[in-house]
Amino acid sequence: MIKLLIGKKGSGKTKELIAAVNASAEVAKGNVVFISNNTSSAMYDVTRKVRMIDTSDFDIINYSEFEGFICGIISGNYDITDVYVDGLFKIVDGDNLDGLEKFLARLEKISKKFDISFVLSLSISIEDAPEYVKALA
Repeated sequence: MIKLLIGKKGSGKTKELIAAVNASAEVAKGNVVFISNNTSSAMYDVTRKVRMIDTSDFDIINYSEFEGFICGIISGNYDITDVYVDGLFKIVDGDNLDGLEKFLARLEKISKKFDISFVLSLSISIEDAPEYVKALA
């Protein structure tokens, strides 16, 4: 399953995402992962049960590289049940929609194959979002 949290910057997506991460960590039968390009901003809000990963040290610049990054995390830990991504556009270099649809389709395949739920936040207004993004929101 893939779910997108969309809205303009400052609309409360990160707060909503952190609440979902913490709730998931309480009931998950496996590991919960929180990925951001700046985990220090959420460090004290996310429960210790969650594996926090900061992408800022890895110079990820596009969706393909981020997909590989996610696959590497999954391959190193077989019991991940939930992955939360805060600020996808910050991780993949801007608010570029080129390649997003393909990335989401490939992420859906990964989700089904490994039975992992993905929740990603995107800074995009609902009015500007393409239909494939609205369908996952």
